[in-house]
Amino acid sequence: MGNNVAIGVIARLTFREAARRWVVWVALALGLLFLVIYAIGFNEIEKDLSRQGNLVAAEMHNFFLMTGLYVVNFLTSLMTVLTSVDTLSGEISSGTIHTVVSKPVPRWQIVLGKWLGFTAMLSLYLLLMAGGVTLAGYLVADTVLPHLVQGVLLMWLTILILLGVSLLGGTLLSTLANGVMVFGLFGIAFIGGWIEQIGAFLNSQAAVNVGIVTSLLLPSEAMWRRAAFEMQSPLVAAMGVSPFASQSAPSPVMVGYGVLYLVIVLFLAMQRFTRRDL
Repeated sequence: MGNNVAIGVIARLTFREAARRWVVWVALALGLLFLVIYAIGFNEIEKDLSRQGNLVAAEMHNFFLMTGLYVVNFLTSLMTVLTSVDTLSGEISSGTIHTVVSKPVPRWQIVLGKWLGFTAMLSLYLLLMAGGVTLAGYLVADTVLPHLVQGVLLMWLTILILLGVSLLGGTLLSTLANGVMVFGLFGIAFIGGWIEQIGAFLNSQAAVNVGIVTSLLLPSEAMWRRAAFEMQSPLVAAMGVSPFASQSAPSPVMVGYGVLYLVIVLFLAMQRFTRRDL
């Protein structure tokens, strides 16, 4: 079986298997509920904003859209970990992985195929959620965030990184330990990002350095903060003060590091799974 064919088959099987899980349907239902509540809330807020000045209304539109995408980023990250955390470790533990590795398919293709399958599913979820927030803003207030495409692409990079880390952990740890590791790293990156923002506001280089170190451990929060920096309004960018982005916004170099980080963890996952005794 050719490399591309084998990877494609595994990706399709992974997509179908993931789509049958209850966690996906629960996440989808809750996501749709969030979008309905978000749109209703936006519409009610817009009724009051219409009586304010144009500048105040524009800034509130930007803030409310950013808040919506902040929730979308969190929900998508959560779904990434919950759906993929046992895809390798669980199959290894149950022995079902033997039905796959017994085929004449290199093990690295199994890992890559699974990553692509989950990537397809999670990308659709991200597009649905981010598109829903954007559509609500357009229909209710006739407004769209600046540099929206760049922002969503950075959010997409976040889930790809988390997915890669989850697959790597699945080749090394049990399902429970892998979940603890990924969520632990995600939490460390999250609090580190806020420490960096507060440190930048207070001109504390030591605090900023703490945030940078946590971003090197897992650049998920750094990708979101760069996305927020791209999508913030010109006024907020000029002031340099925002709940979502600060003067210490990650540079394009950090985005490049995020891409490199993804390539490395995915390569390590393929290498580790190839050598693992099943």
